[in-house]
Amino acid sequence: MAQEQVEVACCIAGGGPAGMMLGLLLARAGVEVLVLEKHGDFLRDFRGDTIHPSTLEVMHELGLLEAFLKLPHDEIATLSGQVGTEMVQIADFRHLPTRCKFVALMPQWDFLDFLAGAAKAYPTFRLRMQAEARALIEEGGRVVGLKAKTPEGTLAVRAGLVVAADGRHSTLRAQAGLEVMTLGAPMDVLWLRLPRRAGDPGQTAGRFDSGRIMVMLNRGSYWQCAFVIRKGGIEAIRAAGLPAFRETIADLAPYLGDRLNELASWDDVKLLTVAVDRLRRWHRPGLLCIGDAAHAMSPVGGVGINLAIQDAVATANLLGPSLTTGTPTDEELAAVQRRRSFPTAMTQRLQVAVQNRVISRVLAGASTQRLPLALRLMRRFPVLTRLPARLLGLGFRPEHVLASSP
Repeated sequence: MAQEQVEVACCIAGGGPAGMMLGLLLARAGVEVLVLEKHGDFLRDFRGDTIHPSTLEVMHELGLLEAFLKLPHDEIATLSGQVGTEMVQIADFRHLPTRCKFVALMPQWDFLDFLAGAAKAYPTFRLRMQAEARALIEEGGRVVGLKAKTPEGTLAVRAGLVVAADGRHSTLRAQAGLEVMTLGAPMDVLWLRLPRRAGDPGQTAGRFDSGRIMVMLNRGSYWQCAFVIRKGGIEAIRAAGLPAFRETIADLAPYLGDRLNELASWDDVKLLTVAVDRLRRWHRPGLLCIGDAAHAMSPVGGVGINLAIQDAVATANLLGPSLTTGTPTDEELAAVQRRRSFPTAMTQRLQVAVQNRVISRVLAGASTQRLPLALRLMRRFPVLTRLPARLLGLGFRPEHVLASSP
């Protein structure tokens, strides 16, 4: 098959949140950028769809917030959880120092389509769908581009910088030989979708019961449900049979009992394998990893998308000037990692603590008859719910878009 050759200042592998946001920001700064997405569209089931206040603030800084919020979405100002039979508020976003004091729930494909549309307004932006990054091009110990598979043949891209934003199973990360530190996760997640009907509760919430955890996201016409299981426990659940699984869901959310036949087969239940890890070194000369390619996050808190967006903003702020005139140095790439390492490590530390101290114990059958001390304090002193709201909504180091561009 034929080989096509192109040359750009920056080539980004992966059209997820990190890749699309970075492409938009670099194009806005006048950098010639090419984003490669291996799929033909952004329509993938069960991608994360929580857009946190930190990301909404970035959209405001880009002048895109008003148009963005015209897309269909739901807004969550508070988060609650049911532990045993008791309901408790966990986070209150209404006091955050941001334009949007809520988490927006929006299908990720709509978010990515919106970013792509905004980026295409800049003449230096290009997006290639059905272009899967397969191999790095190296010369003299430096990455100088990549090769991608397309329906038309091989695409060879020469670039001053290659950014791996191709997810937690990053092909480019593996090729570069970058060391992954695995932090571990005691659970996996089963994703399923059930109709939402008049009379159902309106609130997005989690349910913690002895041996069982389920989170339900109100998506308007349907519930997006995350049923948390012990790591590697899927075979035992399948062996018990689909009727037993339906009964478990009905026990946790009785009002769903009249529609559980919508789960006609195990094909309606998707397994998401949870991993928490990060690279020891995010870069090599000519190559930088961001988003899930640099750090896979736990689903705890739903912050993965927003960490990826923050990576993209920091990368554009730190490397944009160099990419407009030449090639970033290895020290400049290291500066991105230094900037983003602290919030990444601290977020993962909190996630692992929740996994080990709460989720593992509940899945092991620990009693939920008494609320943990932290939740009892939140119930007694509601002002305390502002702390988890700030950690979830803004994170440890929120990034801001530079005010001007060439």
